Amino acid sequence: MTSTTVPVIFDLDGTLVDPAGGITDGIAAALTEFGIPVPSQDLLDAMVGPKLSDSLLTIARVPPAMLKNVIRSYRLRYAESGIAQSRLYPGMVELLDGYVASGRPVAVATQKPETLANLVLQHHRIADRFLFIRGSAEDETAAAAGPVGKTGIIAAALADLRTQHAIMVGDRAQDVAGAFANGIDCIGVSWGFAPDGELEEAGAVAVVPDTLALRTKIEELEAVRAAALSEVRNDGAV
Repeated sequence: MTSTTVPVIFDLDGTLVDPAGGITDGIAAALTEFGIPVPSQDLLDAMVGPKLSDSLLTIARVPPAMLKNVIRSYRLRYAESGIAQSRLYPGMVELLDGYVASGRPVAVATQKPETLANLVLQHHRIADRFLFIRGSAEDETAAAAGPVGKTGIIAAALADLRTQHAIMVGDRAQDVAGAFANGIDCIGVSWGFAPDGELEEAGAVAVVPDTLALRTKIEELEAVRAAALSEVRNDGAV
C-alpha cells in the first residue's frame, strides 16, 4: 500500500448485499407475531439501513415496551432463514478481489450487529476480504459499550484502519451523514434502498449505478488526494 492508497469502508445491506426480502419479510413476520400492523412495502424498504430499533419505533410504531421482544423475534428468523435469502450485488466480488490484490484496505461499517454482519459476510464467503468489520452492539436497545450510530461505527472503522482518510460507500443518507461527521467523503450507490434524491440531498460526492462506476469514482477521488498531497510537498520544498 502506498501513502496515497485510500482505504474504502463499505456499508453492508443495500451496498454489498441485497437482503432480497430477508430483512423486510422478517420484520413483517415479527410485527404480525405481536399483533402490530405491518407497514406498506415502501415503508418496510425504508427500514433497511437505519438502526432497526429506531425504525421499529418511528416507522412501524412498535410500543417501546414490546421493542426487545419484536427485535428478538426478528433476529431469530433472520439468522434461521433471512441470511439465506440475501445475495451479493453484481460485480461486488470482482471489485473486492481487485482491491485485495492491489493492497487497498477495505472494511465494513454497518448498523447491523457485528455478529450478524460477520455471519452474512461469511455466508457469502467474502468476510476474509475485509481487514475489519464494525457494527452495532448486539443489544440495540441497551446502553451498551461500543460505537453508537453510523457516525460512531464509521469512526471505529477509521480507528481500526489507523487513518483519518478513507472513502465511505453506502446506500442511505445515514451513510453520508456518518461519513461527513468523520470528515470523509461518501459515494452513494443507486442499487440500494434510498428513495430518489436522498443520497444527493444528503451530500454524497457522487451517486453511481454499478460497481464499474464505483471503482472509477474511487480512483478519481484518490487521484485528487494524491494531487493535493503533491502540492503540499512541493509548496514545502526549498
